[in-house]
Amino acid sequence: MEIPAPSHWRRVEFISDLHLHGAGPKTFSAWREYLLHANADAVFILGDLFEVWVGDDAANIPLSFEQQCVEVLRASSARRPLYLMRGNRDFLMGPTLAAAAHCTLLEDPTVLVFGGERWLLSHADDLCLDDTAYMAFRATVRTIEWQTEFLAKPLNERIDIARSIRAQSEARKQTTVTYADVDSTAAIALLNQTNTTTLIHGHTHRPQTHALAHGLQRVVLSDWDLDAAPQRAEVLRLTIGSAGNNIVLDRVRPVSVSPTPAD
Repeated sequence: MEIPAPSHWRRVEFISDLHLHGAGPKTFSAWREYLLHANADAVFILGDLFEVWVGDDAANIPLSFEQQCVEVLRASSARRPLYLMRGNRDFLMGPTLAAAAHCTLLEDPTVLVFGGERWLLSHADDLCLDDTAYMAFRATVRTIEWQTEFLAKPLNERIDIARSIRAQSEARKQTTVTYADVDSTAAIALLNQTNTTTLIHGHTHRPQTHALAHGLQRVVLSDWDLDAAPQRAEVLRLTIGSAGNNIVLDRVRPVSVSPTPAD
């Protein structure tokens, strides 16, 4: 998938790994305020917007958390183009959600052509090759057969399964598990394959810019958790310079998030 940015775009922003859920009100509030007031020509959400997504019909429940999130997405997309990419937690986001939220659902990976450059966008969970257990799980749940069978279950049953998954996730956070990082060789191969020089991705929760071989790089997005201490929230911004011939890359705190004393 390739997205050519319209000529009037001067600023685009990227976020990922918000892991929204009903028990995280501060994160939801910060995300809502950011989307409704972002000073960008387009916003790209690169996976794991939700802690878990059990199917687009979850947003049909009146006053549900999922329905509130769709309303925020719809209000934001009325102001600027909004793009959604599936992550490892919300890979069941589908066209019904995209239509209801008036968003564009992105393939993973997607190439954005902006400011005369080609930027490779990905969630990048499939590039963490050392996490063999997850890679085996991913290979199963991304099949049409598994998804068809899961989505055929009653919504209440899928919600119960999601609660169980969330409980397991919270338990894992309390351990000293070291999560696998993106494989550099795989990242370089993907950049070369797509004729791009910069990979922008989420998933690893390790915000940093990594120099790769041959002048290539990967830029990692921050996760968001305003209900934790210390709080985490960051927006990656690409801005075309005033001269029109350079692009400035910045990491900024959402305007809805107050600086911490450590800042």
